[in-house]
Amino acid sequence: MSVSQDFQGFLSQRTLSMRRNQIREILKVVSQPGMISLAGGIPAPETFPIEDLYRINEAVLDRYGAAALQYDLTEGFRPFREALVSYLGAKAIKVCADEILVFNGSQSVLDTLGKVLITPGDSIALETPSYLGAISAFSAYEPNYVSIATDDEGVLPEALEETLSRQKIKFIYLVTTFQNPTGRTLSAARRRQVAEIVARHGALVIEDDPYSDLRYRGEAVPPFYAFAPENTVYVSTVSKVFAPGLRLGFCVAPPLIHEWLYTAKQGADLHSNTYAQALASEYIRGGYIDAQAPKIIELYRPRQEAMLAAMDQHIPSDYAWTKPDGGMFIWVEGQEGVDAEALYWKTVEQKVAFVPGKYFYIDPADGLPTMRLNFTRPDEAAIEQAIATLGRVMREFKIV
Repeated sequence: MSVSQDFQGFLSQRTLSMRRNQIREILKVVSQPGMISLAGGIPAPETFPIEDLYRINEAVLDRYGAAALQYDLTEGFRPFREALVSYLGAKAIKVCADEILVFNGSQSVLDTLGKVLITPGDSIALETPSYLGAISAFSAYEPNYVSIATDDEGVLPEALEETLSRQKIKFIYLVTTFQNPTGRTLSAARRRQVAEIVARHGALVIEDDPYSDLRYRGEAVPPFYAFAPENTVYVSTVSKVFAPGLRLGFCVAPPLIHEWLYTAKQGADLHSNTYAQALASEYIRGGYIDAQAPKIIELYRPRQEAMLAAMDQHIPSDYAWTKPDGGMFIWVEGQEGVDAEALYWKTVEQKVAFVPGKYFYIDPADGLPTMRLNFTRPDEAAIEQAIATLGRVMREFKIV
């Protein structure tokens, strides 16, 4: 008869600091039949270039043959990095292929940055609210978090200045364009202000930029990296405009940080998926991305417009929400005393789901009356139905 072994004593001290990604846990709940999910930040399957992939697969095998199936360089499949040079150049990021590192998704970049930069007890600064995936990645390395206040234009320069003047900050983490969870964009004028502050203090910014290709209105804003390249690690992905399941992220970093990211990646996984990188290189260099990105925008724009119109019609006037020019999310704030998690369970009973906003705060109590809504998966009719249900639940249940 076997005896159950208690392995608690085998776990590292680090596990006490790890956080589960609550959105991933919520998605398990909302996958039940009939549920309209406004919860996940998941691209619509209709955006995947399946027909093009038949041709791209053939091109990969013809062009690269066995090399696309072989172990490869830690820094990334060179044709993919060369394709990224032109892709990033169109965003005002002027780099060469050797300055780019490829990872298994941008989440892996964040985790590796945490590994090479954070000593337990270091202070790192985040927007309030901030991306839950980054918090999950960094928490394993036991930092202290410092929240920086934001408004509709993103992080407040005066708040950042005060933070950097008051204490030593290892790095500042920002999602600068169509931020997750709020959808806000750091304006060009604000980017210049923040860049000047960062340069004066010799600070380091990690810029996470997964959404900037998803612009539905207005003029594009250059990445923060373009304003402060010597002080910025630029992190991005092709997941939102190609195929998220391929798990391809990349970064551009100052030379010393680049070298340590390279070293850490060697110890973690040797290199990223060669075949996926070969597919992505042909997707970019073959011009497929230039044709597909506008199709994605034309799918998402009316879904976002449908959500905003439905909110104007159905959401009570004591709630406020963002109206982003792109991205995947709308952020909702209720009055003080609203408990959005309790509201979530009421809407789930009505077959509608969203993400309670408290999970995007260092102190969850600060985000109790907030919620994040995603519009990329459901169609316009489902979105209108879901928002009507949400508005009805908000009116019927005064949850405090």
